Amino acid sequence: MDFIHLSNDEATAEIRINRGKVNALNEQVIEELAGCFERLAVDPQVRAVLLTADGPFFSFGFDIPEFLGYSKESFARFAKKFTGLYTNLFEYPKPVVAALNGHAIAGGCMLSLACDYRIMVSGKARISLNEITFGSSVFGSSAAMLKFIVGGRNAQAILYDGAMYSAEEALKLGMIDQVSTPDRLIDEARILAKRLGEIDPNAFTSVKALLRSPVAEEMRAKDTHSVQEFIEIWYSANTWQKLQTIQIYS
Repeated sequence: MDFIHLSNDEATAEIRINRGKVNALNEQVIEELAGCFERLAVDPQVRAVLLTADGPFFSFGFDIPEFLGYSKESFARFAKKFTGLYTNLFEYPKPVVAALNGHAIAGGCMLSLACDYRIMVSGKARISLNEITFGSSVFGSSAAMLKFIVGGRNAQAILYDGAMYSAEEALKLGMIDQVSTPDRLIDEARILAKRLGEIDPNAFTSVKALLRSPVAEEMRAKDTHSVQEFIEIWYSANTWQKLQTIQIYS
């Protein structure tokens, strides 16, 4: 794997995204993440997974400059892979803890929301579903997932405003579950992942499915139409013009 580093700390597997300074998501990153989670799901030695990244960003979200060179058909292929990844992660049979080491923006935020628990560093780091600020929509599945996590009123505020929230602000909204510091983040995430991994795996999988599988079914149903709507808005003249101005510094 070129952009995903996998290691094990006893029964906890640790997945790190490492793709330049901002860990932008492209098709290869999504494929590597999906393959990694698939293998860990059937590994009897792994009881929990910790998802984090290297650098000052958890993830900037989509690698927009790269996708500007995609046709609608190619971008639709990526979008289906991406929504499939976080929907499968949303009902993953094992506990998944996200350690947000820095900014988690747009697609990066969606990826973190699919996890069971989110710990985020305080300070300059921000979390946001800011698509509306550059003329984009979100996927139906991500809206349903957000509503499940933060409730309807907060989901509306988050999506309408497209604001960048600090860890403390995100905690109040329910977007994250815990605030940490850079020097303690990974240790605290490992402790939590270990504790969740000590729960009887059959019981955990059953309870998680009872809570999340109905929502995951709704997410998949919504995306049969919303992915295409998202793509049509993405390629609309106004949004396309704004996308041209977004730069990524690797």
